[in-house]
Amino acid sequence: MGYREVAVEEIREVLRLWLGLAVGLPSPGLRTIAAHAGVDRKTVRRYVQAAQAAGLVHGAGAEALTDELIGKIVTTVRPARPNGHGQAWEQLVGFTDQITTWVAGDGDQKPLTLTKIHILLTRQGCQVPYRTLVRFATDQCGYRRTTSTVRVDDCAPGAECQLDFGYLGMLEDPATGNRRKVHALVITAVYSRHTFVWLTHSQTLDAVIAGCQGAWEFFDGVFAVIIPDNMKPIVTQADAVNPRLSRGWLDYAAHAGFITDTARVRTPQDKPRVERTIQYVQKNFWAGETFTDLDHAQQAARAWCAHTAGMRVHGTTAAQPAAVFAAEEHQHLLPVPQQSYDVPVFKQVKVHKDFHACVGKALYSLPETWIGTTVDVRADTETVKFYHRGELIKQHPRQGAGGRSTDPADYPADLGAYATRNITAQLQQCERYGPNIGLYAARIVDDPRPWSRMRAVYALIGLVSTYGAAPVDAACHTALALDVIAVTKIRSMLERGTETAPPALPRAAGHAPTRFTRDPSEFSTATAVLTIVPDTQEN
Repeated sequence: MGYREVAVEEIREVLRLWLGLAVGLPSPGLRTIAAHAGVDRKTVRRYVQAAQAAGLVHGAGAEALTDELIGKIVTTVRPARPNGHGQAWEQLVGFTDQITTWVAGDGDQKPLTLTKIHILLTRQGCQVPYRTLVRFATDQCGYRRTTSTVRVDDCAPGAECQLDFGYLGMLEDPATGNRRKVHALVITAVYSRHTFVWLTHSQTLDAVIAGCQGAWEFFDGVFAVIIPDNMKPIVTQADAVNPRLSRGWLDYAAHAGFITDTARVRTPQDKPRVERTIQYVQKNFWAGETFTDLDHAQQAARAWCAHTAGMRVHGTTAAQPAAVFAAEEHQHLLPVPQQSYDVPVFKQVKVHKDFHACVGKALYSLPETWIGTTVDVRADTETVKFYHRGELIKQHPRQGAGGRSTDPADYPADLGAYATRNITAQLQQCERYGPNIGLYAARIVDDPRPWSRMRAVYALIGLVSTYGAAPVDAACHTALALDVIAVTKIRSMLERGTETAPPALPRAAGHAPTRFTRDPSEFSTATAVLTIVPDTQEN
C-alpha cells in the first residue's frame, strides 16, 4: 500500500493530545486522538509508541515536545528513503524502459492505459500501489507530461487588448420565432482587465467588426494592438510567425488604426486574460438570466460590464478594472475614427463576354480588355471598386439586387449606343454622314417604340460603311421624295446604281402600250335586246 507523508505539525498535535495538554481532553484514547488530528488510528499508535521509546511519558509538559524529539520519532517511524521514495518506487525503477514503451506505444501498438500496465507489472511479480505507478510514470516515463507555463508581464497601459468568442446559450429570435445560439465576443484590456461583451447570433466578419465598434465606443478609444484567436473572419491561414489575415479585417484595421497580433493555434496561453474572462461572463452574467431578445441581452451586458465586471476587485490585480482603466489606461488609447466604418464585401469575379461582372446579384460593366479576366472586388453600400493586381480599373455606384450599372464608354464605339438604346446618339451619327441620311434615320425611328427600329438604323449606317456617305445620302434623298421609308429599298437602289436617277413621273395619255397593256375594247360589253314574238298558233 502507499504512504501519506504526515506533517511535523500533525505529529506534534498527536503527541500533544496524548499528553493531555489539549483543553477538555484529559486522557483521550487513540481513536479520539486520530479523529482530532486527522490521521489514521494506526498511525497514532506508531507515533505514540516511538515517542515512548524516545523517553516521552505522561505528565510531561509542552516543552518536552522539542524538535530533536520529533526528529527521533520520525526517524523511528518512517522507513528509510535515501532517494526520497519508498520501496515500491524502487521496484519500478527496473521497469522504467518497459513502462516508457507501454506509455508511448511501439510501432503499430497503441499506448496502454496505466490500469493495463499495472496488471502487466503484477503478472511479472512487481506488485506496487496504483498511485505509486501513476506518480512514477508521470515523473520518469513521460506519462501526461506537461510543459511549464511562463507568466508574461503585462503590457503598457492602452497597448493591447485580447479578443475571443465564447458560447453562452440559446435565445429566442422574435423575428423568426426560433431559438438561436448566442455567442459573446469578449474584448479584455490586458493592463486593466476592463472588459466589454458583444452578443451576436453569428461569428462572421460583420459580427466581429460590429463588436469592435461597440467596444471602441464603450472604451472611448482604440487599443494599439489586438490579440485575437485564429477565427476564420480574421485569419485565413494560421501561422505562428506569418499568419495571413483576411482582406476585410486588414481593411478595417487600416480604418481603425490598430495592428493585429494573432495567437498561436490551440495555444490559449497566448491570450489568458480573455480566456478567463469568458468563463466569468458565462457564469456571472448569462447563467440564470432571462432575456426577451438579443437587444435586451446586449443592454444588460453593457450595464454588467460597467457596473459589475468593471467595479469588482480583480483576483490578480487586486483592483477595480474600471478604476484602473480610467486612471491609467484611457488616456493612452488611440482616438475613435470619426467616420463610421462601412463594412465592405471582398470577392473575386470574372468579367463575362457581355462586358459585365456580377456582384451581389447586380451587373457592372468593365472595358472590353478585361473580358475573361478574374478581378478583385471591394463593394460597400455606396461604391463597387474593381481591382486587377492592386490597380483600380473601374468604379461604379452600388446597385441593388437585380440592378445594373453600365458605362457606355466600356463598349466599342459602334456598339455603345445600341447596347444602351441611345437613339439620340444614332441619329447624331447619321446626321454627320449627311443631312438626308439623318432625316431618313429620323423617319425610321418615328414609331411609338423607337428602340424596336434601331436595327434598321444600324443597317443604314452599315450601308454607309459599304458604299460611302455620298451615294447613301443621294439614295435617301430619292427615297424621301417618293416617301419610301425602307432600308431594303435604299440597299436595292445602291446595288443597281439608281440612287441618282430622277423619280419616274406618271405617263401621259396616248403613250405606247407596254407588254401587258390590254386593248380597251376588251373591257366593253354588248347590250342584249329582248324581242317578243306573238304566238299565233291556235288551239
